[in-house]
Amino acid sequence: MSAKLVQGYEVVIGFETHAQLSTQSKIFSRAPTAFGAEPNTQACAVDLALPGTLPVMNKGAVERAIALGLAVGAQIAPRSIFARKNYFYPDLPKGYQISQYEIPVVQGGEVSFFLGQEKKSVRLVRAHLEEDAGKSLHEDFIGQSGIDLNRAGTPLLEIVTEPDIRSSEEAVAYAKELHKIVTWIGICDGNMQEGSFRCDANVSVRKPGAPLGTRREIKNLNSFKFMQQAIDYEVRWQIEEIEDGRAIEQATVLFDPDTGETRAMRTKEDAADYRYFPDPDLPPLVVAAEWVEQVRASMTELPRAMAARFVSEFGLPEYDATTLTQSKAMASYFEQVAQACGQPKLASNWIMGEVSRRLNAGESSIEQAPVSAAALAALIGRIADGTISNNAGKQVFDALWTFEGQGSQGAADAVARVDAIIAAKGLQQMNDSSALEKIIDEVIAANPDNVAQFKAGKDKAFNALVGQAMKASKGTANPAQVNELLRKKLA
Repeated sequence: MSAKLVQGYEVVIGFETHAQLSTQSKIFSRAPTAFGAEPNTQACAVDLALPGTLPVMNKGAVERAIALGLAVGAQIAPRSIFARKNYFYPDLPKGYQISQYEIPVVQGGEVSFFLGQEKKSVRLVRAHLEEDAGKSLHEDFIGQSGIDLNRAGTPLLEIVTEPDIRSSEEAVAYAKELHKIVTWIGICDGNMQEGSFRCDANVSVRKPGAPLGTRREIKNLNSFKFMQQAIDYEVRWQIEEIEDGRAIEQATVLFDPDTGETRAMRTKEDAADYRYFPDPDLPPLVVAAEWVEQVRASMTELPRAMAARFVSEFGLPEYDATTLTQSKAMASYFEQVAQACGQPKLASNWIMGEVSRRLNAGESSIEQAPVSAAALAALIGRIADGTISNNAGKQVFDALWTFEGQGSQGAADAVARVDAIIAAKGLQQMNDSSALEKIIDEVIAANPDNVAQFKAGKDKAFNALVGQAMKASKGTANPAQVNELLRKKLA
């Protein structure tokens, strides 16, 4: 679904993302956070707020929140407070969740990304620390439900956007970029299947220029595919309701991937329904400027900074640089190739083209690419020095892709392997001008009609002659030389 109007309506989307922080212990206790433990073996008295227990803030969780703030250009509040968010649900036995309301630790910021070739930015409202609730387990085959409190107290960072998103594609692109940021800086493992990165989409529609419509919140979207499907369905559903004269009621909905539909779970609460008040057991969180600088100094190079460096250092277009920094592994692979072959733009083209195409077809990551950085650099080097054409390079790449054991391959071994493939397949480019002249003379003599048409001003006839010359050379002729010599002969 594009950013254009849908049946005359504008789509308005805001996101709330819960990123589970990568601490070893919970946000207010020493209980472990490991995934997959036996139910109710990782919840302690503090997580359940039993009488006589007091929460103690996890320093690591705060540092991860600061890191996110720095990564998105936000303000880090020097003083923030925790509140109790009151609601009653079986997986929240203490009857409230410790969260931040009035003064969050991270304020503002933005996330930028490309949608196609167009750069987009989504403003962030805030990112606040809070604890997770437990989990309800439903065993339909025996008609019973249970509560697993292992997740209770797990540290979360809830990242909230302004309603800046205007299509499902934009929503997915934003979510992927945020996912990249939190995994890149190491504050979250990003595992959507395990619930480490959960997205809620607030979706509404309106006529252009009208006030914001009533939103419905799609909860717990745990895959990018389902995210787009859920938003697209919800948009269509809301438009149909409005067109049929029915009002949209604010609600929380769930997406059913089996039916491809959203269904209402409960009427959506507002802040007043939660009766927020400052948590009396937790003092204000004070973040000194020195602490922020310590976190900044410990952080890895951020993707947007690395993209800017690729633009300045390698002369890449911004789009290329942003695409190549989608993951640390991809960025590292590109740098190795570019530095080894000395052709950064060619390296970018090959990685964004052939390499990415093969990886996507196999649903693989760059770490699983059978063509090592050294091998790709050797291949690009042979294209750059005129040994082979770009088309011949694709044949070499095909051979490399099926060749196993390149992981530890050094530069010399890679060059030797590439040269062996070129020799075995007879792909070396013909750069001998006298041999090329002979081929071109034969092509001109055999195609008088095309020659006459070209001299009459038809450029397609020239392309046909080039094609004949390339065919006669079995694809080994240097296309640039063929063009140059052919034009001289026909002048």
